[in-house]
Amino acid sequence: MKISPININPLKFSFRDSKGSKHNKLEKTPQSDTFEMSVGYVNDLHGQTNNMTRILSGLKGDLNLSGGDNNIGDEKNKTVNLAVIKFMNLAKIRGSALGNHELDTKQKDFADTVGRYKGSYFAVNLKQESIDEEDPEEVEEQERTQLGNYIKKSEIVEVNGEKIGLIGAAPVDLTERITHPAYHSDCSVDDLEDTVEDIREQIEELQRQGVNKIFLLSHLGHERDKFVAKNIDGIDVIIGGHTHELIKDIKEGENLIYSKSGEPIILTEAGKNGNNFGKLNLTFDKDGVIIKAQNNLGETGMFSKNMINQYIINKILGEPEVVGVIKSTTPPPLTLIEENAHANFMCDAMRYELGTDIALWNNSGTRSFFREGIIDSRDIKDIAPFEDRISVANVSEKKLVNMFKNVIEATYRTHGNKPGLLAVSGLNYTVNPKEGKLVGMNFVDKNGNEHPIDIDNPREDKFYKLAQDSFMMFEGADFDVLASKDECINYPFNKDFITCEYIRHLNAPVEINQTGRIRFET
Repeated sequence: MKISPININPLKFSFRDSKGSKHNKLEKTPQSDTFEMSVGYVNDLHGQTNNMTRILSGLKGDLNLSGGDNNIGDEKNKTVNLAVIKFMNLAKIRGSALGNHELDTKQKDFADTVGRYKGSYFAVNLKQESIDEEDPEEVEEQERTQLGNYIKKSEIVEVNGEKIGLIGAAPVDLTERITHPAYHSDCSVDDLEDTVEDIREQIEELQRQGVNKIFLLSHLGHERDKFVAKNIDGIDVIIGGHTHELIKDIKEGENLIYSKSGEPIILTEAGKNGNNFGKLNLTFDKDGVIIKAQNNLGETGMFSKNMINQYIINKILGEPEVVGVIKSTTPPPLTLIEENAHANFMCDAMRYELGTDIALWNNSGTRSFFREGIIDSRDIKDIAPFEDRISVANVSEKKLVNMFKNVIEATYRTHGNKPGLLAVSGLNYTVNPKEGKLVGMNFVDKNGNEHPIDIDNPREDKFYKLAQDSFMMFEGADFDVLASKDECINYPFNKDFITCEYIRHLNAPVEINQTGRIRFET
């Protein structure tokens, strides 16, 4: 099946030469000494196996590549990560940047998973202490291995008889974004300027081997990709990821950047969670300079599932179980500063199934959404793929209010608005988006009655029974710790399981319209 012809950039485009003047190389008829190829690309799949079965039907490049974050979660998600590797092999993805989610897991688990990959992971800027120089007890406890045996700096592949150089870069904030920093305390990532130098060294090495067409597989993020493009020579294409940008067509200044010597560099990024994937058609001149380009994005939901991949994934993860019917839905949010009715519904499931006063979930942990029609357990697992088990604890009003204040302030001052506004059940709250502040909050009892909370003087002696996942409750990543592990009732299941139970108990077609819980002060 061909990628749906939407958002197709015209083949004609004017590139600048190194002196800054425009010319119309793209309008020339290709000569016999030109080289044409297509690149299929994905990024930030985040373990979305349902979308992968559809992507496999449409990803058809001469060379398929990934911008990283194909995997999701720690060793509890190992079966999902194995399914991801199966997909990458079937899709013939020859190379991928190393994303932060690739290192959510222990090093030996990463090595075991990546060892099954027929392509290569790349990270020119990842540094690790020698295992021989580390404390043997810590190596054993954290299950360390030498990551350099599984991650390359660069590689030469052949496409239609031509040499193509691949280089990869991990995110400079990798150690801040991984789920378990202790797993990789022996690792560091070069800052952006040093990363540029790392990339330059690999470019020179590839050029010495006669390569004049070079792709950077980057999980640096879009703005950092632009910085790299402007401050380097020798790269032709950057297959990007990390910031979840959905970049359509080819637009000068956005994803068409000129190198230091004035040669064009094309940047790609296909959003997040495998909701889109791309095909980049390229024509190079005899010197390896792009003279013609076309960037197409395919919407994954428009493609049918590849039954071979579906069968393989089911063999790894088990057959999904139909749990109900979704009658109608509201659109999923496009940003982390919008209310998410899909996440609110899953908070309702936690609250009602576990009998708590309040349930919370972080918006950035929501990886998919409900769709109208029959829904199965795999669909719901895709919405909440992390195996962060549910915890319940009694939390003081003061701790609760302070966490909301801190999360909202962090959300509005960080690039990408992470960690995002919280999904809730049993609460509503008001945000001043201009100032990035919490300005009001109400507890909502199970009869729908609102009880105001004084956010300026929250009570230390007032407690609410609260449900949320362990990542939020006591692991503390991006959030205030609300209760220690010992203070919680820790359940042996995740939000996807409890949501399946909730839908079964509703025993009726479900409407996803749980909005109005976040109010915005104008």
